Amino acid sequence: MIQTLYIEQAVFDHPRSVMIRKRFPCASVVTCERYGEVFNPKAQNFRLQKQRPSLILAEKFNKFVLEAPFSYNIGGQRNYYFSHMLNCIYDCRYCFLQGMYRSANYVLFVNYEDFDAAIEQTINESTQPAYFFSGYDCDSLAMEPVTGFIKHTLPIFKKFDNAYIELRTKSTQIRSLLEIDSMQNCIVAFSLSPDSLAVALEHKAPSLSKRLEALDKLQQAGWPIGLRFDPIIYCDNYQQIYGDFFEQVFSRINKNQLHSVSLGTFRMPQGFYRNIIKLYPEEKLFSGPLAESQMMVSYEAELEQQMLNFCRDKLLKLMPEEKLFVCHDDI
Repeated sequence: MIQTLYIEQAVFDHPRSVMIRKRFPCASVVTCERYGEVFNPKAQNFRLQKQRPSLILAEKFNKFVLEAPFSYNIGGQRNYYFSHMLNCIYDCRYCFLQGMYRSANYVLFVNYEDFDAAIEQTINESTQPAYFFSGYDCDSLAMEPVTGFIKHTLPIFKKFDNAYIELRTKSTQIRSLLEIDSMQNCIVAFSLSPDSLAVALEHKAPSLSKRLEALDKLQQAGWPIGLRFDPIIYCDNYQQIYGDFFEQVFSRINKNQLHSVSLGTFRMPQGFYRNIIKLYPEEKLFSGPLAESQMMVSYEAELEQQMLNFCRDKLLKLMPEEKLFVCHDDI
């Protein structure tokens, strides 16, 4: 439950700001000139704020659509992402956001129409199919009942045959999708981990079984599904854990609805990693066989390759190779 709403003065009376204020009638409301006044100060404790985050309503002025990192793709050559929201309601220990942002508060940019215009312009200027990723700086669906962003945005993609959108999520908030006809150019991509690791590392996120239930409902409704096994986490018996896990997931998959699978090991920019270590010095995840290379922290090269090879071989026994994409060290 949101207890404090910070709202930029310029969007205080924006229809979406009004709607959200009504949704949280008991929340304290504080106005500010720009969201950075609340979100960017250095003297903040991410770990403490994560226990009770506030919601900041703001206006974005530029960089609505950005080029995605090189390996952040599912088969397209033109890959972009957009961030209508900053930060995630879940508390996954491996998430780079907690090392990138000083604040655990959520920021929602309410000027959706400017995102629409930038997305359409990017599609019109692209000579190849354009792929857009929602869920890079937040979870695509977790706050959908509050924001309504996906319900607003999907009609844009209905107009184009040469544009695709990926909704990356751990959420079971799929009602807005089930209420409309499925779209073959919208991939609902679930981030999944073995149950034991999800319990240990993916705090506040729905259980694996709940995510698989949501995935199953979307398949039955005709939505293309993506599976995101990223990050793969090392543990002593990772081969047994991930081998059983892949079998469990694919026992629920309708392969006709499977759009893509991506695979990657734990990796993080050095600066973000060092910030997170300060937040969670006791976290076992960060005491594993990690190494620094080219400004990134990841598993030692030989171990990382062993893990990727094992997982790749297991997955290719369950799915076609052309649908598998391996992610590397750029975030």
